[in-house]
Amino acid sequence: MSRYRHRFALFALCSLLGASCGPPADVRVFCALDEVHSRPLLERFQAATGLKVDMVFDLEANKTVGLVRTLLEERARPTCDVFWNNEVAHTIRLAREGVLAPYVSPKVAGIPGRWRGPDAMWTGFAARARVLIVNTELVPDPDDWPKGLADFEDPKWQGKAVMAQPLAGTTATHISWLFEAWGEAETVRWLNACMENGTAFVSGNAQSMLAVADGRRAFGLTDTDDFESAKRRGAPVAAVYPDAAHDGTLVIPNTVAVIKGGPHPEAAHRLVDYILSESTERVLALGNSAQIPLRPGVPVRADFRTLATFDEAEWDPHAAADRWERHRPLLESIFLGGRR
Repeated sequence: MSRYRHRFALFALCSLLGASCGPPADVRVFCALDEVHSRPLLERFQAATGLKVDMVFDLEANKTVGLVRTLLEERARPTCDVFWNNEVAHTIRLAREGVLAPYVSPKVAGIPGRWRGPDAMWTGFAARARVLIVNTELVPDPDDWPKGLADFEDPKWQGKAVMAQPLAGTTATHISWLFEAWGEAETVRWLNACMENGTAFVSGNAQSMLAVADGRRAFGLTDTDDFESAKRRGAPVAAVYPDAAHDGTLVIPNTVAVIKGGPHPEAAHRLVDYILSESTERVLALGNSAQIPLRPGVPVRADFRTLATFDEAEWDPHAAADRWERHRPLLESIFLGGRR
């Protein structure tokens, strides 16, 4: 009986301390990419190196922002070693706030220079494209499919479109790009026009995808990994990659960075090397998330869209990060406190 009392007391102590009582982690990673896609890769790293990884993920509705907030709050005494982000604008913000440490990984070969941060503060890899997802039962004729963002305000689609609120994750990055490409006045006009046309603004890209996949909305804006998820469910969906006449298709890479002053710098470098390896891009391209390799020549599935097969929008992630910082209060006022 005393044995069970001892176990209960140990469990209670662990609960009070808010920690597991197993061996301490060798490296801690904050990860904004969906856990279902990132956890298997992190577990492979554990198995290959013998290093225990403490993995911290975030919720879809709060994607990226919650992790970024935590990193900012604990910058004086960081507990995290590596930040694996699912986009780039907030990573740039962390670099500017002095949260990140420079590191040139030997695994960056083949990654285009525009996806490497200045002073080696971050590196991009394995991207997703921002696409329109269309329910092909509700809109069976491809000639009738929406072509780009302008369709969200077209009376033809009144009450039939959906997208995530642009307050977190890749949708926030997307809108930040629009502020750069279209200007503030036009972007705000378009957002208000979308609202007036009955566009549903939901909590995340997965929710946008589900609204279309389930037939509640005819089309929506989402990421290619969420579109792939809908296909696996057997949903009647197709993806539209906006062409150059419709502003092109925005491509947003994952990014990885070392945290300045993190408790395990050597292990952090090993984990970053692993995440940036060509094999990681290959796994993410061939897996369910169908991430787009930034390196040319990485093997992909036969049905896969690579960067060479659509009109990629030109954008400057640093300018987008500037726009996000400048316009975040405006976006919050539109979506949390009424329209401007």
